[in-house]
Parts: sequence; structure tokens; C-alpha cells
Amino acid sequence: MSNKDSFTLNCPTPLAADAAISLAHGSGGALTHQLLEQLILPAFHNPMLDARHDGAVLEFDGIRLAFSTDSYVVQPLFFPGGNIGDLAINGTVSDLAMCGATPRYLSAGLILEEGFPMEQLERIISSMQVAAKQADVELVTGDTKVVEKGCGDGVFINTSGIGIIEGNTSISPARIEKGDLIILSGDLGRHGIAVMAAREGLDFGVTIASDTAPLSLPVLSLLAAGIDLHCLRDLTRGGLATALVEVAGTAQADFTIEERAIPVSEPVRGACEVLGLDPLYVANEGRFIAWVKAAEAEQVLEILHGHPLGAGACIIGQVTEGRGTVTMETHIGGKRAIDMLSGEQLPRIC
Repeated sequence: MSNKDSFTLNCPTPLAADAAISLAHGSGGALTHQLLEQLILPAFHNPMLDARHDGAVLEFDGIRLAFSTDSYVVQPLFFPGGNIGDLAINGTVSDLAMCGATPRYLSAGLILEEGFPMEQLERIISSMQVAAKQADVELVTGDTKVVEKGCGDGVFINTSGIGIIEGNTSISPARIEKGDLIILSGDLGRHGIAVMAAREGLDFGVTIASDTAPLSLPVLSLLAAGIDLHCLRDLTRGGLATALVEVAGTAQADFTIEERAIPVSEPVRGACEVLGLDPLYVANEGRFIAWVKAAEAEQVLEILHGHPLGAGACIIGQVTEGRGTVTMETHIGGKRAIDMLSGEQLPRIC
């Protein structure tokens, strides 16, 4: 995960002031990609960062750790299905899981605006506590700062996490191979639409709830079964399309996906049509994609279908040789090139 809205940079190359920063992995569009390529990566070049994963993989005396950090500035703070508190816990837990790690310890930094209601803060802290318990992680350190009224938009939260990578588990874009199948864990777009509806007071005739959840739960089930997961990526800012394009570029492989295979619920599809949004680019907080050997795909689906967070899992595409492009076979039999957006469909959604 990554978030763009709390940073303003002066750069030698023209970049949007609200471009996203994530030193481990950027998601959100072409501006994010430009920022990472032209500023962050050249300045901090090292093997861990160059892997362009959801977190850094570190090794100390034979012990392999995953380390990830993220900041949350979602608006509104409370939305159907969650709030900024459980979103912050789940997001970092999920990033660690995408590295194949068992999440263990988290930190939390809260930037509070002067006058922020204590009742709301108590609700946020309570939701963080529940989310941490569900993910079986401990919050072991943190920090709070208070800024002047009008400077903090209520509350911003940063969470960082450490997880342990067991055995020889190796999950990264570099491991993607020709013939791998691409598996999506469930339907798209719930989180982005839930936040947008709450922000704008939109009524679609049915409540669309965020899918925020700790993705460590289904991922650890796959690892426990001995599945050789080549790569994982959660579908946060920028959605499915951006995740596919980023990974294809890093892996230098082509992906072909089938539009008819991609699940989108009718309420989300209808909301996207009303708002003029493409569900492929709408953010999710409880969905991921996995690249696995074709011979293991059915076993992966069987395991995921037995888990609440993977009940809608399906195969959506495959890997071919190439140079990093993503193509979608459409409902009508044509082909559509999938690319990053030049901007952000839905700002302030995580």
C-alpha cells in the first residue's frame, strides 16, 4: 500500500505535488511510478529497495524478516465496513503477508489535529485493537504528535510492521515464469466505492462496505499447504490494473487477463457506471493477486475457497514471454491494453 496526500516535494523533474511515496512499493498511477523512478530509487538505491516489493526482505544471522511501513490519510475517517484505525493495521499486516511473512509486531504513529474529539479517537483505537487481535499481531511501540487546528484533518496514522519469513519462502516479481496463472482472491472495488459514497453522501440503494481485512490469514494458509507462491500483490491504490502493470514491468513478462473472469459485484459495477469509474482501477483493501504454477492453481483455489477472504477466488489470466505489458481480452472478444492512470481516480481512500 502507499499513500500520496501528505507529501509535497520540490523536484528537479516536474511531478505532481500529491504523488504517492512508498519506498518499498508504489501504487496509484503513472505519477507515482515517475516519482519512484526519477527521485526515490536513484537516491536510495539498494538491493532491498530495488526488489520493488510490498516490503523489504532483510536477513540477520540466518533469520529472514519482512519490514513495511505505510501512512493513512483517508477521508472520511469512518466509512461502511471500517475506519482509519483498522485500515492502518490491516494494510501493514497485508503488506507483510505479500512478502510471505508471518506478521508479528507493529508500530503506530498518530498525528492528531488540535481539538480532535476524544470519542472518535477512542473508536479508532478500539478498532485498531480488534484488528490487531484478528491478525494475531502485537502493537509494541508508537508515537503521537499534535498539530495546530486546521493542519491535520483530524488524524493521520502511520503503521510499520515486522514479520518473519519461514524456511526458503521466496516471493517476488523476479520469480514469475512463463505459464504461471494469475489468481484473484475476490471481487473488486468495494473499498474505493465505500469511501467515495461516504465522502460524498451518495446513495446507491444498497450499502457497499469496504473489504478491509488482514490478508495474512489466507496467504499463510497457502504457505502452510506448501504452495510455491511465485509472487503476491495486494490491490490497494490503483486497483487491479495498476498492480498488474507494476509487476509486469518489474518481472519483464507479459500478462493476459480475461475481462469475463474478473468478478465485480453488481452494486459496485452500478456505482462505477454512475460515477464514470473503471472498477479495474478502484482501490481494494482485502484483495490480492497471486502468480502460481499452473499445476498448483486448482489447489490454490481449493484452499482460498475454504477461507472467508478467498471465497470468490478465480483464475483471471496467465503469463507469457514479453517485455512487461498487460492485455485484457474483453467481453466482446477484442483486446485492450491495460496501463497506469495518469492521475488518481479516487484520492484520499487510504
